[in-house]
Amino acid sequence: MLWLLVHDQYALLGRGGVAREVWKLYFHWYGVLRHGAFPSGDHLWQYPPGAGAVLLSPALLPGLTYFQAFVVITLFTDALVTLVLAYAGTRRGRSLRGAALWIAGLPLLWHIPLVRYDVQVTAFAVIALLTMSRSPRMGGVFAALGALVKVWPALALLGTPRGRGTRQAWTAAVVTVLTLLAVVAVLFRNPFDFLRQQGGRGVQIESLGGTVLMFARHAGWSGTTRYQYGAVEFVGPHVHAVAVCSLALTAVAFALLLLWRLRARRWTPATPYDAALTAVLLFTVTSRVISPQYMIWLVGLAAVCLTTRHTTQRPVAWLILAATAISAVVYPAFYGYVISSTWRGCLLMLARNGLLTTAAIVSFVRLWRSGRAVPRRENSDATVGNQEQVPVTLPRRRSMAS
Repeated sequence: MLWLLVHDQYALLGRGGVAREVWKLYFHWYGVLRHGAFPSGDHLWQYPPGAGAVLLSPALLPGLTYFQAFVVITLFTDALVTLVLAYAGTRRGRSLRGAALWIAGLPLLWHIPLVRYDVQVTAFAVIALLTMSRSPRMGGVFAALGALVKVWPALALLGTPRGRGTRQAWTAAVVTVLTLLAVVAVLFRNPFDFLRQQGGRGVQIESLGGTVLMFARHAGWSGTTRYQYGAVEFVGPHVHAVAVCSLALTAVAFALLLLWRLRARRWTPATPYDAALTAVLLFTVTSRVISPQYMIWLVGLAAVCLTTRHTTQRPVAWLILAATAISAVVYPAFYGYVISSTWRGCLLMLARNGLLTTAAIVSFVRLWRSGRAVPRRENSDATVGNQEQVPVTLPRRRSMAS
């Protein structure tokens, strides 16, 4: 990955365009943040206030340029995630497949992970999930820190078992978010300006809706593409309707996850991991934007799932790896074909998004089935403490707590 980054001027590696986001855009934001303000009126700034801390982190290495320091910190974070997954895999009843998946899966994206801050975001989610069983409060804190950087790590709390642990995790998360937002509001100007930039987002060409519009162009649709809001998006008739459909599908995904949460009767040590992967998959597939770096999230969560032998998501992990490999082919190598909606670009996006959609469906179905009630005799072999537990069936109640 480092070799590719050094030689990223090659045509198949994007002619330097992949790394430009750090040394140009991130460095610009870094200069604004150093003066005690978040970017204001910048339609490219669409991130929660916690992202500012990540973009300021290269200042911790003053002997290097901003670009060099950013890459070094990303490499350190990558190593930290690997060590955490490996440590989790050495515990009783666990597996090192998770660490192996992370080590093998990340380079499938070529050098993109080194010049995006999604590795850092994924690290918060990975640590949150792997610490949740021993310390729900710390799990909640790490999930909150990740959510302050890029929202989606909050989904790590979705699968926490009902009871005291859930209350502790969610309370710690809420307290952490409110406290840090208050601190940021005091120390920085314009911390919530990012909220104004989200509403104008359209349909990115790599999204599921974008794939539909790509084929529509071959059927005579008159729309075209334009670079806006930090991505290449479709513009033209019916684009707004496709965006609304994406938002509606996101709402449906949320409703399905809530229904699973209310109906689930059986929790295993893998359920919090599986639920987080399912949730992020569903929200990714239904999003108006699917950038290549989103695959880093999915690889990291799939790796967490594979640290335990109780996971139901092994087939999903393979589908995610296949989709990740195709994403690297799409961007940057053949991105021009995607922008132009050629048949080659259409087929590449159909393959990538088809794999992601299949993974989301399979993931949810397997999560739903794993939550069904089982005979109580399975509980007789349950262990306690920090050892792995066999699935536990929750009794039916007239009113169910969240």
